[in-house]
Amino acid sequence: MSNALREAESLGLDCVQVFTKNQQQWKAPPLKESVVEEWKSEMGRLGWGPERAVSHASYLINLAAPDDGLWRQSIDLMTEEIERCSRLGIRFLVHHPGAYTTSSLDAGLERIAAAYAELFRRTAGYPVISCLENTAGGGSTIGRAFEELARLRAMIIDRTGAAERIGFCFDTCHAHAAGYDMAGESLAAAVLDALDASCGLDHVHVVHLNDSKGACGSRLDRHEHIGKGRIGREGFRAVVRHPRLASRPKIMETPKGTTPAGTPLDALNLRRLRGLLEPAKAGRAAGERTRRASPA
Repeated sequence: MSNALREAESLGLDCVQVFTKNQQQWKAPPLKESVVEEWKSEMGRLGWGPERAVSHASYLINLAAPDDGLWRQSIDLMTEEIERCSRLGIRFLVHHPGAYTTSSLDAGLERIAAAYAELFRRTAGYPVISCLENTAGGGSTIGRAFEELARLRAMIIDRTGAAERIGFCFDTCHAHAAGYDMAGESLAAAVLDALDASCGLDHVHVVHLNDSKGACGSRLDRHEHIGKGRIGREGFRAVVRHPRLASRPKIMETPKGTTPAGTPLDALNLRRLRGLLEPAKAGRAAGERTRRASPA
């Protein structure tokens, strides 16, 4: 796992997102103490606090599942994800809320809230914050609309009383594909205003910076390089320059690899994003379309 930290350092990153286990398997061997010690040692060498590290939970987990067997299995695996983050000193655990499949949205939300009542009972006192990620909205997945996420967090808090342990992760690709038009600086700013109104930016602990291969409202969850997709370069300016998101870890989930010359693609995406921190040119937003931010 510490290789991820060294790779981040070589790229000039100041945060990292990892899996703490094979995310395609239900079972994993326990974390070795040597792995935990090396991870913490490297975090210390980099001078990174726990808020600089993010973990993404397994995609196998579905806390909204109507099937009791899958639901219990998902709770068990999510418990393990929280425990592993706690051992490693990782503050934020991102996960997709789930899919209600053969039931309904209301039933799915209730299922997730009930799962969290069990999760937070099992892991009482743990410092890990679970971050519900907005989704592109394909099929019966929950979290396409910001209002769904806000409702879910309120239900979890009502069941657990642990408001400090549940927050959000905002994914730019997912938002655009869900119907929140991010294709322009003023448009993206309006989306962030809508996110703030529904969920509260203070509760957004992690940001995923990904361009979108799919058009606005396509519900296609396909990530693209920064500035090369349907959002485009200017849509990210509002996100990286937003003062209330300045301290949040911002994770690139863009395609990996290198150019023919051997330059890491992550380095190119990072360069584009950091370039957006420069002052915007006058009149850039003059020709942008504006409309109320809501899923199409």
